[in-house]
Amino acid sequence: MQLRHTFSLYRSNTAKSFFTSRCISNSLQIPPQLPSAAVKGETQDVTAIDSLLNIVKLRVDPRFGSIMPMRIPSLWAEARLTIAQEEERTSITKSSEATTSPSSDDLPPRNMHDSYTEFVLPIASDPNLLEEYVNASGGIRTGKLMEHLDSLAGSISYKHVLGPTKSELKVEEMGLYIVTAAVERIDMLHPLTPSHDLRLSGQVIYTGRSSMEVVVRIERIASKEMPEKDETILLGRFSMVCRNAKTNQAYPVGPLIISTEEEKTLFSIGHELKRRRASRAQRSLSRVPPSSQEAAALHENYLKFGAAISQHSYGHQQTSSEIKSVHSDFTTLCDSNGSSVLNGSNYIAELVPMGETRIERCMLMFPQERNVHQKIFGGYLMRLAYELGFSNASMFCRGRVRFLGLDEISFKLPVPIGSILRLNSVILYDDFLKQREENGETNMYQLVHVGVKANVVDIKTGTEKTTNEFRFTWRGEEKLFARGTTESMELQKSVKVRRVVPKTYREAMLWLEARRAVTVGDEIRELTVKRFENI
Repeated sequence: MQLRHTFSLYRSNTAKSFFTSRCISNSLQIPPQLPSAAVKGETQDVTAIDSLLNIVKLRVDPRFGSIMPMRIPSLWAEARLTIAQEEERTSITKSSEATTSPSSDDLPPRNMHDSYTEFVLPIASDPNLLEEYVNASGGIRTGKLMEHLDSLAGSISYKHVLGPTKSELKVEEMGLYIVTAAVERIDMLHPLTPSHDLRLSGQVIYTGRSSMEVVVRIERIASKEMPEKDETILLGRFSMVCRNAKTNQAYPVGPLIISTEEEKTLFSIGHELKRRRASRAQRSLSRVPPSSQEAAALHENYLKFGAAISQHSYGHQQTSSEIKSVHSDFTTLCDSNGSSVLNGSNYIAELVPMGETRIERCMLMFPQERNVHQKIFGGYLMRLAYELGFSNASMFCRGRVRFLGLDEISFKLPVPIGSILRLNSVILYDDFLKQREENGETNMYQLVHVGVKANVVDIKTGTEKTTNEFRFTWRGEEKLFARGTTESMELQKSVKVRRVVPKTYREAMLWLEARRAVTVGDEIRELTVKRFENI
C-alpha cells in the first residue's frame, strides 16, 4: 500500500530560556542565562513537553503538515553506478580542490512549526494494515514503529533544511544528507494497543551549527467508538546531523525563528538535551571512576549475590541448570513513607552470570534496506536491535515483557550495503518496580535493562567495528507480588526470580552504566512506578 511504499523509500508560566546564536528572536527579549533547575524540570516532565508541542502545533499550516520529504526511487544497479562515480569524484576533489559548505549566515531561518510533519497509521480502522503490524499476542510490533520514527525524524530534519514544501530528495542535487547521530530517549507513556488509529508526528525544537534536536511522538486517536480525547502514548528525542555529500564533513543548517514563549521553552529543552548528552559522555565510566554511592551499590550487590556466584565453579562449560540459586528477601523494601511493603517476604534468586545472558544474530545487509545516501537505514537497525533485545529480555524473565523505554542509541559508523552485521545482546541490569494499575491495584514486576551492540565484520580479516550501541528497558508481564486488602505486599506464590550478576570489572561498569540509565529513565518518564533499589 502507499503508506508502506512511502517508508520503504526514505527509510502556566514557562521557563525563561537561554538562546545561542543559532536562534533568531522575533520581537522577543532573550534572557542571557537559563536557570538549570528550570530546564531540568522541563526535561524530566514529558507531559510538559507534550503540552508545549500541542500549542506549537496550532501554528502549523495544514497544507504542509502531511508533506514528507522522500528519496526518489531508483534501481540498485543505477545506485551502484552513482556510488562508484561519486567515489571517483570525491577522491579527485580531495586531492585537487576543496569543497566548501555555505556559511550559516547564508541559510534561510525557519519557523519551528515549519518542520512539523505527521502521518496516520489507521491500524484500528484498516484490518489489512493491522495485519502488517500485529505481533503474535495480538499487540503491535513496537520495533516497526521505531523504524517509522527514525524515518519521521529524518523527514522532519530535511523539511527544516530544505523548506516545508520540499517533497523529493536528491542527494546529488542537494549537496547534503542527514543522518541520525543519536537517539536520546524513547519513552512509552501508555500501553500500545491496536484499539486506536495512531498518529505519528514531530518537529525540530533546537538547531546547532550542523545539528538538530527533533522530538517525535505517537498519539492514539479518539474515534466514534472510543470518543475520549487524543492521548500521547510515546515520546522520543532524536539528534540529527547534516553532512556535506562530497566531503562527509559538517554541513551548516539554518537557525530557528522563535516567536512564542512555548517555542522559547522547547528551544531551551532542546539545548539542555544536547548539553546533558555531552555531560553524560564526559561522566562515562569508560572515562571516570564510579561515584562513592555507585561503588557502595556495587559492593552491596556483590555481598548479596557475588559471593554465591563465585562459590560455584565455572571453569568448564556450564549449563543453565548449574546456575546458582540463593534465598533473598525484601525486608529492605520500603514505600515512600518508609514503611515496609513486603513484611520480610522471601524469594529465590536464581543468579545468572552476565556473560551467560549473551545471545547474538548474524546477517547480511541487503540493498532493499538502504537510505537516501545508500547506506543501511538506521531505523531498520533499530528494529533488528529491538527484536533481539526483546527476545533476550523474554528469555531472561521466562515470560512476555512490556516495553518501557529506549534509553539510548549511539550511531558510531554507517553500515555498508553488502556487509555482514553481527548483533550481540546482553542483560546488563535487572531490578524490581512497583506499579499502580488503573484499577487501583498495586503490583510488583521484574525490570530488565538490555544492551545490544551492532558490529560490522570484515570478512577478509575477521575483525569487527562497532557501528551502533542500543539500550532498552522492559518490564516482565508476570506479577511477582500484589497488594492485598492490607497495607503490605503479599506473595502471589513461591517466587523464583532470575538476577543478573557481573563477574568482571568490565561487567561491573556495564552494570553501573545500566543502573544510571534506568534511574534517568524513571526520572524523565515519570511513570506511576516506584523504584526499589538495593534488593
